[in-house]
Amino acid sequence: MKKHNILLVDGYNMIAFWQETRQLFKTNRLDEARELLLRKLNHYAHFEHLDIVVVFDAQYVPGVRQRYDQYKISVVFTEEDETADSYIERTAAELNQSALNLVSVATSDLNEQWTVFSQGALRVSARELEQRVNTVKSDLDRMSSQIDLATPKLRPWNDDQLGKLQNLLKDL
Repeated sequence: MKKHNILLVDGYNMIAFWQETRQLFKTNRLDEARELLLRKLNHYAHFEHLDIVVVFDAQYVPGVRQRYDQYKISVVFTEEDETADSYIERTAAELNQSALNLVSVATSDLNEQWTVFSQGALRVSARELEQRVNTVKSDLDRMSSQIDLATPKLRPWNDDQLGKLQNLLKDL
């Protein structure tokens, strides 16, 4: 049977480390940074056929856990007093109980990496995930530039070939 690829992402960890989102994080423009991260991960998820769960720390935000699906990825804001790390560790352990899941965790937190690795999940650093996402984007850009977006031909022959066929018809 085919394994189900699942990537758990520590959202704020990615935002703090990725080149494109780091400045947004430093200037406290978290909504913009989250949106950019989610958009990039969505494209990556589609291209790589992954299920991605992005987890954001809400430990200092009052209220209950929120979860919503945006694009092809799931987004989780943890409960009050719950860290993204604890949510990711628990979820990785649960998902790894099935032999049908291949779980990876994206974070640059070394303690978190070792914890999930000991549970059987694969580790992906923020830098490595950013490189993978950027590689997929450049591949998609290259592929889309090779697609001929001109008006589709309604006939199988070009003008030169039609001229030759008309000449043959006249000769007959």
